[in-house]
Amino acid sequence: MRRVSKIAAAGVVSAALALTATACGSSSTSSSSDGGKKGVGMAYDVGGRGDHSFNDSAARGLDKADKQFGLKSKELTASNGETESDREQRLDSLAAAGYNPVVAVGFTYGDAVTKISKKYPKTTFGIVDSVVPGSNVDSMTFATEQSSYLAGVAAALKSKSGKVGFIGGVHNPLIGTFQAGFDQGVHDTKPSVKVTDQYLYETDTKGFNDPTTAQSKAQGMLDQGIDVIYTAAGLSGDGSIQAVAGKAGAWAIGVDSDQYQDPALAKYKDHILTSAIKNVDVATFDLIQAVHDGKSKTGTNTYTLANGGVSLATSGGFLGDVQSQIDAAKQKIVSGQIKVKSAP
Repeated sequence: MRRVSKIAAAGVVSAALALTATACGSSSTSSSSDGGKKGVGMAYDVGGRGDHSFNDSAARGLDKADKQFGLKSKELTASNGETESDREQRLDSLAAAGYNPVVAVGFTYGDAVTKISKKYPKTTFGIVDSVVPGSNVDSMTFATEQSSYLAGVAAALKSKSGKVGFIGGVHNPLIGTFQAGFDQGVHDTKPSVKVTDQYLYETDTKGFNDPTTAQSKAQGMLDQGIDVIYTAAGLSGDGSIQAVAGKAGAWAIGVDSDQYQDPALAKYKDHILTSAIKNVDVATFDLIQAVHDGKSKTGTNTYTLANGGVSLATSGGFLGDVQSQIDAAKQKIVSGQIKVKSAP
């Protein structure tokens, strides 16, 4: 609440983001217990590595760090229907084994990080998409409403039917930021375009790991004449993309990772208009590098359009005819002329 990650350009911007993406965060000079020498403990959300989205983005950051620093990391993945105790035990086991930092990928780990980080004060914890107080916690947040706004601009300009759709994995405040930005981008660009918003589940995090339900939901939208569908639902988004690919003239908008570039989705890429990118890989690498260098990156570190932490992919060249309008909207957001809502 985721999926996402990451893109061909992510490696290019990593170094720059390491310097800029600290809106209200800080770096302390207090070293961890082992300086990050053992490796990283990575706790994925449901879907895990291979979700083609949110978790895969974090995995790319981990892979880059492992390769650059010669680490031997450990990866664990959440499952559908697990309890708070399960999440706590996962983080506890990684910290107890000496992995540092321990990175929790997803807002569902918020309470677990709050509890376990206090138990291991010399270990640095990272959490994606949630803010957890603590002198040893790096809270990585993303302005997903901003990249989603640009996705809405693209959808409004590319829709031929005048009907576009949004599918969220779970109906919660985090995924609400994707919906809010998308809806506003559509309406600001073409008020006449109708937006249909739907969710796979109200509270069950299975919404990020249920491609079958997403495929059915997307098919229902296509049957109503909707011809552009933006899905923010982690691995579930695969099902939505598959449904769209079966409809001539329809477009899918990916999320978190540049899904046009994902080999697992290659046969559908001609229907992937763009993706709203969330560079979880950059944030993850920034944290690992800081710990490796003997510094514990802490506080709330925010990734935005302004510092390149979120963006809209251009892979495939499908936005060429409307790119100038998307770029204009981006500049207005960065300058503050456009204020993007973070709630529907």
